[in-house]
Amino acid sequence: MQRFDVFIIGGGINGCGIARDAAGRGYSVGLAEAKDLGSGTSSWSTKLIHGGLRYLEHYEFRLVRESLMEREVLWGIAPHIIQPLRFVLPHHSGLRPSWLLRLGLFLYDHIGGRKKLAATRTVDLSGPLGAPLKPEFAKGFEYSDARVDDTRLVVLNARDAAGRGASIRVRTRVTAARREGEGWAVTLEDGETGAVETVFARFLVNAAGPWIDRVIQSAFDRPDAHNIRLVQGSHIVMRKLFDHDRAYIFQNADGRIIFAIPYHGDFTLVGTTDRDYSGDPSDVAITEEETTYLLQAASEYFEKPLRREDIVWSFSGVRPLFDDHASKAQEATRDYVLKVDKSAGAPVLNIFGGKITTYRRLSEDVVEAIEKALGAKGRAWTGAAPLPGGDFPVDGLAALEGKLAAAAPSLSAETRARLVRAYGTDAIAMATEAGGDWGRDLGHGLTEREVAWLVRNEWARTAEDVLWRRSKLGLRFGTGETAALEEFLGCLGPQTRRSDLAAE
Repeated sequence: MQRFDVFIIGGGINGCGIARDAAGRGYSVGLAEAKDLGSGTSSWSTKLIHGGLRYLEHYEFRLVRESLMEREVLWGIAPHIIQPLRFVLPHHSGLRPSWLLRLGLFLYDHIGGRKKLAATRTVDLSGPLGAPLKPEFAKGFEYSDARVDDTRLVVLNARDAAGRGASIRVRTRVTAARREGEGWAVTLEDGETGAVETVFARFLVNAAGPWIDRVIQSAFDRPDAHNIRLVQGSHIVMRKLFDHDRAYIFQNADGRIIFAIPYHGDFTLVGTTDRDYSGDPSDVAITEEETTYLLQAASEYFEKPLRREDIVWSFSGVRPLFDDHASKAQEATRDYVLKVDKSAGAPVLNIFGGKITTYRRLSEDVVEAIEKALGAKGRAWTGAAPLPGGDFPVDGLAALEGKLAAAAPSLSAETRARLVRAYGTDAIAMATEAGGDWGRDLGHGLTEREVAWLVRNEWARTAEDVLWRRSKLGLRFGTGETAALEEFLGCLGPQTRRSDLAAE
């Protein structure tokens, strides 16, 4: 029986972040994800590293401050997948008054230790920044946050965890967990082969996200467990709505806000919604009501109304918020709650809520609980150590593109830019490995060499893994191109895959 200090259920951003932190401090770590890494809530976010401006209205000052402090920390360790983004907030005369917006943005600028991100400024919307908007929006404010490739953030944490000794098992379901002596006997079922195995862990972490209560109910035999409030958030991706590089944040009459964000060059991401959800998280999908809401809310601001026929993609996810009995879904706290249960001996820690921006701090808090139970090992370290591919300065993207141009002259400039923003310095390693032979272009710059890299190093198995989680090339791929990718993946075979049983 394989034995671990810590075993983690769930391969989303929290689970992979905890695995990275704990493995880096010297604990033996195992992690099981029932599907693909980041395939749940972590891949359906608004793709932002942000403080949460609207949370100030709910007096969640600690959460906002912690989130603001994390922006530049995460940017520093992952400058390839995280970049600063300026947000334009038009002043709507019928909603929040100008003085209130100024006060909120003043706090936003000053409570989080901002150093490198640009400060807030007042902007005249009669110029280029207001060109896509209705003429009545003449004044606004511009402030800083950051964008992130959310699923790549998950995968890079998993890669670093594996590189430090963690066992990362994808498509592996935890079917049972029972206390046995001073630890846990955890039963795993391989979703591809059907093989069943039991491992032993001294400390168990339940980071199953929207499925956390179901894990407690089934694996722990606690049918009465109810700790989370499922809140559905949906987004639509439109054909490009404006030409500049800023994002918009729009206030709505219902008190909510939505974003319109430049997205992968030719598109604009519009979202999100907030509505309670009661079904299976695996079945969540954008509703007609949500689509109409997003189109109408954005059309209140854009001079050219958004049309349903210009939607190229939509996605929906379920946020597992701690059930604080808030009256509205939008008012439920986004903060995380950690609960350690050691009532019958061996400890289990359940994670409720949380957001991508604070995943690293959450991970440190979880490892602190592990230390209390198992004894301390190494110190906190994740805030200064780059994630894979992130070992270059935050202003070094252009220089890195230049290096890749020299190493891979056969690739288009567009493909090189995409590779650098996905893999960072690993794009140079990929080019070195290729030695000029990238294989066939499967479509839109996705080469056989890159796909093999994803299978070997990042647990990719299917075309969906490659096109929608390791990249967003699914926005461009046609049916024939997807079929060619699936055929190539089938040719690679199991021997190419990274081992799920132990780190390489």
